[in-house]
Amino acid sequence: MDEEYDAIVLGTGLKECIISGMLSVSGKKVLHVDRNKYYGGESASICPLEELFSKFGAPPPDESYGRGRDWNVDLIPKFLMANGSLVKLLIHTGVTRYLEFKSIEGSYVYKAGKISKVPVDQKEALASDLMGMFEKRRFRNFLIYVQDFLEDDPKTWKDFDPRTQNMGALYEKFGLDKNTQDFTGHALALFRDDEYLNRPALETITRIKLYSDSLARYGKSPYLYPMYGLGELPQGFARLSAIYGGTYMLDKPIDEIVLGEGGKVVGVRSGNEIAKCKQVYCDPTYVPDRVRKKGQVIRCICLLDHPIPNTKDALSTQIIIPQKQVNRHSDIYVSVVSYTHQVAAKGWFIAMVSTTVETDNPEAEIKSGLDMLGPIRQKFVSISDYYEPTDDGQQSQIFISESYDATTHFETTCLDVLNIFKRGTGEEFDFSKIKHELGDEEQ
Repeated sequence: MDEEYDAIVLGTGLKECIISGMLSVSGKKVLHVDRNKYYGGESASICPLEELFSKFGAPPPDESYGRGRDWNVDLIPKFLMANGSLVKLLIHTGVTRYLEFKSIEGSYVYKAGKISKVPVDQKEALASDLMGMFEKRRFRNFLIYVQDFLEDDPKTWKDFDPRTQNMGALYEKFGLDKNTQDFTGHALALFRDDEYLNRPALETITRIKLYSDSLARYGKSPYLYPMYGLGELPQGFARLSAIYGGTYMLDKPIDEIVLGEGGKVVGVRSGNEIAKCKQVYCDPTYVPDRVRKKGQVIRCICLLDHPIPNTKDALSTQIIIPQKQVNRHSDIYVSVVSYTHQVAAKGWFIAMVSTTVETDNPEAEIKSGLDMLGPIRQKFVSISDYYEPTDDGQQSQIFISESYDATTHFETTCLDVLNIFKRGTGEEFDFSKIKHELGDEEQ
């Protein structure tokens, strides 16, 4: 450990593995260390099933669950937007060659006690049971506007400036009612609360376009999920970093981040060894004195032996319960994957219900999500603190990721990663830097 590095990355959560890969690709000399023996940190996948039961203090599973090693259960399951930042990163970095993806079959939104498919094009808008006849027409016109919208062609803005006018004003322009605004903002643009209504409309338009572009790629829903679970992702980025010269050390305790003059990082100490570096990138658990608790997230992993009712027996799905539908300030998310993704034994499904905690009875807060699952064979509840860094890291050169939020998609994770990369390097990540012929080097 006595060499000098441009950057040391602590923790092998997905965010840290992506950052490590990006830094290596950008020509930095990277050392990546984790105190655990496994990849993934708090975003790990647990296999075999017996390990999941013991982690939550439950008696071992009986034989009805099939072989324990057929299970790969994500502690923080998330889906990838088919045209989103993470997939672009995977394609551009060549990490896709280590992974196989399957599209998620359905995307649903909850309204007035039942779930409906999220309408994303004009045809679905007209067929949707989320709106009345006149509202469908207005929503269809809104979708056409969004599809035809080009940021660099003001003629497509139709007398509305999305850079200065807010999203509330755009909804008003099309006469959309509160219910339609609700599923548009939360199930299409994937906002977690209603703050977006007061921000420039361009942000929301861009997000809805991402949703429909992602949907256009595979048809059933805009989401993808890796075979064998999300644990494959950190390992894919770790391989990428190694190809570009990154060094990995698992099961290595971190005793101290060593600071020099002016409080700037100069190295990392493990026992008597010190590795020198110019920067440190890490998750909040490595620097408890440099983060603040922003809130809590409740997650409930549910093992089911049947598909979710009212989803046409979908083998995978995402359901969003917009906050207003259940008198809350933040949305509730439900994700479902199954044996078809090689994450459960034949005939089994894994559902996750998650949300940001708002009361002192978190389990009651996810009841509406649990109720739509049908009979639950086994459930595991965890409540984790959500941390964010107390500063941008410029002075200390210690760059810290935020904890994982309650969402069931990776868009917020990617925004955090790209933001950390920019803070640490002073520049946006340049996707074009990556050698596309990466595959040739390995064959």
